[in-house]
Amino acid sequence: MNKFAFERGHVGNVAIHVLPTTRFKTFAVSLYAGIPLQEETVTETAITPFVLRRGTQSYPESIAFKEQLEHLYGAGFGFDVYKRGNYQIVQFQMDTINDVFVQSDESLLEKSFSFLGEVITKPALENGNFKASYVQAEKDNVKQKLESIINDKIRYASERCLEEMFRNDPYRLHPLGKRDQIDKVTPESLYNAYQQWLAQCNLDLYVVGDTSLQEVEQLVERYFNLNRTGTYGYSHEDSQFSKEAVRHVEEKLDVNQGKLNLGLRTPITYASDQYPAALVYNGILGSYPHSKLFINVREKASLAYYASSRLDGHKGFVGIQAGIEIKNYEQALSIIQAQLEALRNGEISETEMEQTKAMIRNSLLQLQDSAFEMISFDFNSVLSGKVRPVDQLLAAVEQVTVQDVVAVAQTVHLDTIYFLTGQKEE
Repeated sequence: MNKFAFERGHVGNVAIHVLPTTRFKTFAVSLYAGIPLQEETVTETAITPFVLRRGTQSYPESIAFKEQLEHLYGAGFGFDVYKRGNYQIVQFQMDTINDVFVQSDESLLEKSFSFLGEVITKPALENGNFKASYVQAEKDNVKQKLESIINDKIRYASERCLEEMFRNDPYRLHPLGKRDQIDKVTPESLYNAYQQWLAQCNLDLYVVGDTSLQEVEQLVERYFNLNRTGTYGYSHEDSQFSKEAVRHVEEKLDVNQGKLNLGLRTPITYASDQYPAALVYNGILGSYPHSKLFINVREKASLAYYASSRLDGHKGFVGIQAGIEIKNYEQALSIIQAQLEALRNGEISETEMEQTKAMIRNSLLQLQDSAFEMISFDFNSVLSGKVRPVDQLLAAVEQVTVQDVVAVAQTVHLDTIYFLTGQKEE
């Protein structure tokens, strides 16, 4: 039985997803606003939610904004900006206690929708544009976040590998935008970009809690005043690429520890029939402490401070990351490539299969302990166009064989080797 049975509806061009349940004492509300990653819009789209959280028409100052959340019995409000495949996603979240657990004469869910609707559609303005002080402060904030990446060499190497590997693809763009574009943003240009973004983005609103689809639809109609026309939806193109010679990129900075990143491509995505096997493949390769990269590069050879892999199922990308002594570059790379070859040759033990499936199973079962995790998992279906209930994915993972993993390994091809090394020779 599927415990993640979201009910679906629409209000205008806003897609509604509701999971009625009494399991939680709060209402979890998530609003996803997604647009294609584009160089022309990525920076202003990233800055927009930072400015929206500063104030609304009714609560134009930050203090009043926060006080309203306190009036909602300490409701939580936040946002995030990230990318999934070739889309830039802005996600707003609210976590509000169910009013049956407090002495409230009014619906806290309705008050939350009133608040969130105003945050999105009625921002604080001056002279018909965003407040200049808010825009400048949040431009500085976003710029600082981007500049801080250079101080985190693990993140920096990962981002640089993506930039090099996808140099002709929107996926190269950071979801927080481009530093060299931030200074060009003005209150007027940002407000115009915000209006364009709100008119054109895909909007998916999720609610998990003791409510109904009908109630949520009524609240959206009442509090989300949107003038949106046209057809919306995420495109679900297959991941395609041409096999070219492996690209080697070396960058020198003032570091004592080398950062070795490998970027690999696969045509398998979240919507593919082979996706469950791809999860197992990535788990055996480098997601867990029993994985080949961790055991062979870090433990047996003592060559890495860390060694792991990740799979982006919305892009068909596999990334490998390892922190190594600079002098051990050739040896570490050789051992990493040997693990990729071992998977292609079916050198996979029964223990590796069992432990990996157990780890995936635990992760999927833990989803039901968090309303927001349940929402996040379901949103994968919206992005990919492939509905994958948790129980079906669990069953599919359990059925994966060594031959299935080998079939995935045969599709994974090394594209880019990026090495962040020191400025001085050892």
